[in-house]
Amino acid sequence: MSRTRLAIIGGTGLTRLKDLEIIRREVMHTPYGEPSGPLTFGTLNGTEIVFLPRHGAQHTIPPHQVNYRANIWALNNAGMDTVVAIAAVGGITPSMAPGVLAIPDQIIDYTWSRANTYFDGGELDSVTHIDMTWPYSQRVRERLIHSAKELQIEAVGSGTYGATQGPRLETAAEIRRMERDGCDLVGMTGMPEAALARELELDYACCAVVANWAAGKSGDEITMDDIAANLATGMDRVKQLLTHVIGRLS
Repeated sequence: MSRTRLAIIGGTGLTRLKDLEIIRREVMHTPYGEPSGPLTFGTLNGTEIVFLPRHGAQHTIPPHQVNYRANIWALNNAGMDTVVAIAAVGGITPSMAPGVLAIPDQIIDYTWSRANTYFDGGELDSVTHIDMTWPYSQRVRERLIHSAKELQIEAVGSGTYGATQGPRLETAAEIRRMERDGCDLVGMTGMPEAALARELELDYACCAVVANWAAGKSGDEITMDDIAANLATGMDRVKQLLTHVIGRLS
């Protein structure tokens, strides 16, 4: 049996892994432009992984300008076959309170104008479609959920992620529409990342940290200070979860 090669994509609040023992950093050049930053190769809890901060090392790339195609292509080209993507999100339904971790099993794409496929060039032999019935890897999701239970970390093991364009936050009316559509979470980076990973046949799952109630859900204005405070707590749990789950994934 071949060994799983694991990549972690860090989202808002996770631009580096504190306990990662760095082996090397590698600048990757792709047919789709530059990734968000160099790939960081290292070991975490004795297991080799690759880490890539989605928004850049200094968190300077907004969600609508992330080069998702370059990021996923670079990880695949480096030999990775499994990806855990960390994302900061807003909570829509009652179980998705700030600070909770969620492992979504579905996604709805509300983004537009993002380069969202590798199958759009004139070099294709035929039109190519991918099955996105279940957009996340069940194997990876199960490992994340099981590890959260073992660590007694509060985590919701399902849910629908609504991916919006950003970089602005949503209106209360938009969140009401998303809730009617069946969304439990709202974020800005879930697509096209998940679809691109599927196109390259990577085992991909999302671990979402609820940073705030979505617009109109708490009655209060959403402030960056509140988001930062909830992310600090949530990302500590994510780091515990990643350290625990890595051995099970590899």
